[in-house]
Amino acid sequence: MKNKTSRRNFLQKGACLFIAAGAAGFCSRIRAGGFLPEGKIPDPEKLEYCGYTCPDDCQLYEATLENNTDKKKEFFEKWKLRENHHVEFDPQTVFCYKCKNEGKPDGLLVKDCAVRNCAILKGYECCIQCDELAACDKSLWKTYPDFHNKVIEMQAIFRKSVSGS
Repeated sequence: MKNKTSRRNFLQKGACLFIAAGAAGFCSRIRAGGFLPEGKIPDPEKLEYCGYTCPDDCQLYEATLENNTDKKKEFFEKWKLRENHHVEFDPQTVFCYKCKNEGKPDGLLVKDCAVRNCAILKGYECCIQCDELAACDKSLWKTYPDFHNKVIEMQAIFRKSVSGS
C-alpha cells in the first residue's frame, strides 16, 4: 500500500529546497520554531539574512567542506535539484558555504534566495533590521508564515534591546 502525501505536505517539502541554504534539516527546524532559544536577544551578525541559523551538520555544507562528490550527489537527488532548478548534477556547482559565506562563492541554492538578496541590497545583516519585514511578501514568508511571525517576534526583541526599553 502506498502512502498518500497531502498536497500541502508535498509543497512544504518541495519548498524547503529553495529556502536559505537548502539545509536538509531546515524545514523541520523552521516548523518547530527552534532557531532561537527563548529569551535570547537576536544578533543580526550571527543570524542568516532571513533570521535562521544554518546547522553545522547540514548535509550539503558538510559535503562542500569535504568536497565529497558522493554526498553532493545524494543531496542533489534527495532534494530534487534537477527537477526544481532545471540543472544537471555538477559537483562544481552543487555546493553551499552557507548564506553568509565570507568571500566564498555562492552555491546554487544561496544565490537565488530572494530574502538574502534583498537584505544584501538594503545593507542589512538580517531581516530583523528591516522596517518592511512585517509587510514583506517574499516567497519564504508566504511558504512559512509561522517562521515569518517568529522572525517578526525576533525583530521586536531586537528593537527593544537596541532602544534600551
